[in-house]
Amino acid sequence: MKNQNIDIELHHVTRVEGHGNIYVNVKKGIIEKCEWNISEAPRFFEAMVLGRQWNELHHITSRICGICSIGHTLASLKATETAMGIKISDQDLKLRKLALHAENLQSHILHLGFLVLPDLMGVGSVIPLASSNPEEVKTVLRLHRNANEMSNLLCGRTTHPQRLIPGGFSKIPSMRELTELRNKLKNSISELQVVAELIKSVAHRFPDFARETEFIALTRPDEYALYDGDLASSDTGTAPVNEYLSFTNEYIVPTSTAKRAKHARESYMVGALARLNINFERLAPLAKKIAEMFSLKPVSHNPFMNNVAQLVEVVHSVEDSIRLIDELEAAGLQRQPDYHKPEVKVKAGRGVGAVEVPRGILFHDYTYNEKGICTKANCVIPTNQNHGNIELDMKALLPNVLGKPEKEIELSLEMLVRAYDPCISCSTHCIRVHFV
Repeated sequence: MKNQNIDIELHHVTRVEGHGNIYVNVKKGIIEKCEWNISEAPRFFEAMVLGRQWNELHHITSRICGICSIGHTLASLKATETAMGIKISDQDLKLRKLALHAENLQSHILHLGFLVLPDLMGVGSVIPLASSNPEEVKTVLRLHRNANEMSNLLCGRTTHPQRLIPGGFSKIPSMRELTELRNKLKNSISELQVVAELIKSVAHRFPDFARETEFIALTRPDEYALYDGDLASSDTGTAPVNEYLSFTNEYIVPTSTAKRAKHARESYMVGALARLNINFERLAPLAKKIAEMFSLKPVSHNPFMNNVAQLVEVVHSVEDSIRLIDELEAAGLQRQPDYHKPEVKVKAGRGVGAVEVPRGILFHDYTYNEKGICTKANCVIPTNQNHGNIELDMKALLPNVLGKPEKEIELSLEMLVRAYDPCISCSTHCIRVHFV
């Protein structure tokens, strides 16, 4: 280890969305460089919405991400609705929460089954698992298909929603369709337990690593906050969502086309582990039992436990979706005509919308003039907020793996990046301009 020389230039970490690079240089056991580098071209969605009408923004900004398009749509709608004082019904609120659960299920199941499990099973991709563990792979595929169908039912299609509009929905599912969905969700619980047992059997391959950090997520006293809540920091307490700029404090580094963020420390973490650390007591009962299987309880500072937290959230989303459908049935689902357009009185104003998407807390911030035209916009993406924490974790993990073969060191650092489930393309919203 003392004489170890390492030169890692790992371009485009695999099994993550987008392009991120890892650079490590060690000379005679001394770490000279350890860098998480983002090389994606920037994408100027904030500029795209300027000059656009209030009822167009959610369709445009849903395209920021093909994985979190429901979350982007909801954050966008909440910002517009806050700016114009638009209220939605309790029924529409429950249906929107169901849509957000659908996205959580889609993304977490995909990540755990196809992107994380190969590392734990000692293979390079999910393809070998189709031969060695065919039933488990089929189970993951069934669970993911159910989540896709749930998204389609609530949003009109699997990605880039069409039915979510300012003031509510253009079309809602029937009670019969919701009842069928509830039955599928109930039937999926036994399959989720099978997946949990499989991950538990290989969980010893998660590195025993921790680095104390700050966690930020939405929080509410009455539920596990995903759709709505106050900002909460594990270091500094709570604040209203409209104070998000004092939490995110975005800044630029020369090694990245994506901004980074910091609050009380050099960096912070958002995502499933942050949510679980802040809101553990409000998890649904079976989700808590899954957490207990892995001895996961707050406050965990092991970033690899983010994947276990994702599994816990999958179970929570199933349980909470069943509860929401039960409540919609008990209240009596109020039908509405298809192609429904809620009445909206356009006015000037500013609104901030925040929701928890699979990778963490997402902010949309819009200012409208009296004609309902957007004059200012800002989006802060979860992976933006995690980039700084990823690099600091890499720097803390690297000394623990020095002495191992270079390929094992590479794998450890790749697994760390994958633990965060980064959505790198969505986070590239900045560029440095040098005027000559």
